[in-house]
Amino acid sequence: MKALVTGGAGYIGSNLVDRLRREGYEVWVVDNLSQGKVQNIAHHLDDAHFHFINDTILNQSLMERVISHVDVIYHLAAVVGVKYVVQNPLQAIITNVRGTEIVLELAHKYWKKTLIASTSEIYGKSEQVPLAENSDRLLGPTSVDRWAYSDSKAIDEYFALAYHKLGLPVVVVRYFNSYGPRLDAKGYGSVIARFVNQAMRGEPITVYDDGKQTRSFTYVDDTIQGTFLASNCPEAAGRFFNIGSSQEISVVELAHKVKTLLGSPSPIVFVPYTQAFGNNFEETRRRLPDVRLAEQTFGFRATVPLDDGLRRTIAWFQETCGSGGSGSGAKP
Repeated sequence: MKALVTGGAGYIGSNLVDRLRREGYEVWVVDNLSQGKVQNIAHHLDDAHFHFINDTILNQSLMERVISHVDVIYHLAAVVGVKYVVQNPLQAIITNVRGTEIVLELAHKYWKKTLIASTSEIYGKSEQVPLAENSDRLLGPTSVDRWAYSDSKAIDEYFALAYHKLGLPVVVVRYFNSYGPRLDAKGYGSVIARFVNQAMRGEPITVYDDGKQTRSFTYVDDTIQGTFLASNCPEAAGRFFNIGSSQEISVVELAHKVKTLLGSPSPIVFVPYTQAFGNNFEETRRRLPDVRLAEQTFGFRATVPLDDGLRRTIAWFQETCGSGGSGSGAKP
């Protein structure tokens, strides 16, 4: 089998590449390294069954050459992370919408099975927890840049469903706060990465708002397992699946866990959203997935407890970033 992983040098993408190579796939990666890191895939670069192309998914002629050659597409390339989106909403919209349009248009042309990576941001600020795949979406006004990401990924899902109605085997997975080795050490897109980095440096651990907002964090091995199972289940085609953990925790509790596991002297401080993101920002208070559909359809269940996942993640940060916490990616 030959697979394309867009965004394959990113945190989730590179871990997926590792899994696909272990499964015997020949793998192509297209990544422009805007958020991905070549260090994440460096251990594959001398592999004759691995091919890295440093380019954008918006390069349609390139994408056509690659897609025509593979058997399955894992489309993970996107602008992700609230801070990235708030700082550059136009780039997020163009990459997430036009990029997915190109991928699915070519997947349909050459009739290639496709998995689209989506996000729990789809649900917006809905508190209809646990959030099932058919739960209502609740978003703020378009003047709030944060919701541009949610809407751009929703359009991706509409594209996927439309192409499935034409017969294309396409499945969508919605990731819930994945974390683990190869997270961006700067903390973009992951509160866990930010907390670990701050605690390792002995800096204040910054908790936004009152810290009582809750999330469900999913260790990367579980994220990849759900992705792989969904892509290989014929019954999953044309459907959307939450890929996440059922363990809910408040952000301030998470900060205390990280501080304790690292034995860090860092104080925990509370920062208003306006100070971190500006005046034009909104957040959701709870985000917990209902994962019964994924379990019933292809047997997915997150198995790594948060404490175990945090220990593994911290160990990776300590190995790759050192005590100063300033590293930027996995070792070759």
